[in-house]
Amino acid sequence: QVHLVESGGGVVQTGGSLRLSCAASGRVFSSYGMGWFRQAPGKERGFVAAISVRGGTTKDADSVKGRFIISRDNDKNTCYLQQNSLKPNNTAVYYCATPRQACIVPEPVPSAYEFWGHGTEVTVSS
Repeated sequence: QVHLVESGGGVVQTGGSLRLSCAASGRVFSSYGMGWFRQAPGKERGFVAAISVRGGTTKDADSVKGRFIISRDNDKNTCYLQQNSLKPNNTAVYYCATPRQACIVPEPVPSAYEFWGHGTEVTVSS
């Protein structure tokens, strides 16, 4: 059973930074792509970033390009999302996810992912 646990969320002022972590267990972490999504109150879950199995390829939502960086450490079975220059509209619950099937880089849609964490909340104050 794949298990994902996010951490690192919190309250930060506009312009601040956070680093979210996603600890994975239950299968060979280095064989699967990873992704981050977010869901703000009253909105659908949306794509943030994805990363390939070795970290050489990433995809980012246009809204976070140049500010958020996805990375992974396969020795630690952990995926990260570095968030810089945070804005109030980045306030959301952030989820990490991974697909059921091995693939190079998962597609940037929730339906491409099978396993999800419970999320970590990020609040950006103005």
